[in-house]
Amino acid sequence: MDKVRFGNTDMTVFKIALGGYPFAGVNKAQGWDPYSAEGRKEAVRTVNTALDLGINYIDTAPGYGAGHSEGIIGDVMATRRDQCYLATKAPWACSKKDIFESFEGSLKRLKTDYVDVLQLHGGRFTHDDQQYILNSGPLEALMELKQKGTARYIGVTAEEPWTAVPLVKAGVFDVVQICYNLIRQSAGQHLLDETKANGTATCAMRPMTSGMFQRQLETLAPHWLENGEAYRVCLSFVLSDSRLHMANVGMRWSREVEQNVNFVRDYLPPYDIADTPRLTQRIYETDDERASART
Repeated sequence: MDKVRFGNTDMTVFKIALGGYPFAGVNKAQGWDPYSAEGRKEAVRTVNTALDLGINYIDTAPGYGAGHSEGIIGDVMATRRDQCYLATKAPWACSKKDIFESFEGSLKRLKTDYVDVLQLHGGRFTHDDQQYILNSGPLEALMELKQKGTARYIGVTAEEPWTAVPLVKAGVFDVVQICYNLIRQSAGQHLLDETKANGTATCAMRPMTSGMFQRQLETLAPHWLENGEAYRVCLSFVLSDSRLHMANVGMRWSREVEQNVNFVRDYLPPYDIADTPRLTQRIYETDDERASART
């Protein structure tokens, strides 16, 4: 369970990645400020702890704090670059020249001369957006960087997974990172079967719902928040879908890394989420099938 082949790439990855957004986001209520001297020191400690405990994929973006996240990760990469796969992003709604310039800045902040994965940093794609990416420069820029060797693999990220389907079907991206979690399951219906079929390396972003589920539970079912049970259920959900290779988990403190790594190493999925029926009729049918099997 610890490590899996990342799609058709040559990367073998731990089941959770270290997400870089928390190194750019301030959360004063929880005592988190990566822009303070102590906060930056703790963020660096978190990255080092992740590498020490076997997490070998780090994902960030220049859009996280105008490069602040990349800078923190770069402090660690200066001496430990060979111990992990490194992924960053570039804006897609721009020219080839803009992408090249963005990537050049990322490499400087990350203190490296290459990344393992360069992704177009996306959200929701219209048909025109999809065509622009494929035919008007962004894809061409990534392909040139891949040919040059400064980006070993190329990918795309999407908040609304179904809008990334035409990009995945184009067969040009090695990696896709999509929003997929317990409360946002669109990818399970619209995209994950496609990525599995063509061998696309697939990573879930926002696997812990970015705190949305937990915020809702504060009033809907506060007892679910006791002892971190809701958090564990969220993590169990993404770890239990065989179509996913990895979950990109944002972690602030080193203690979070330790807790998550221990959980992943002990967790054996009792059920494949991919087998979940998606229609009421099929729920009824499988319920009857299970009841018959027990008699």
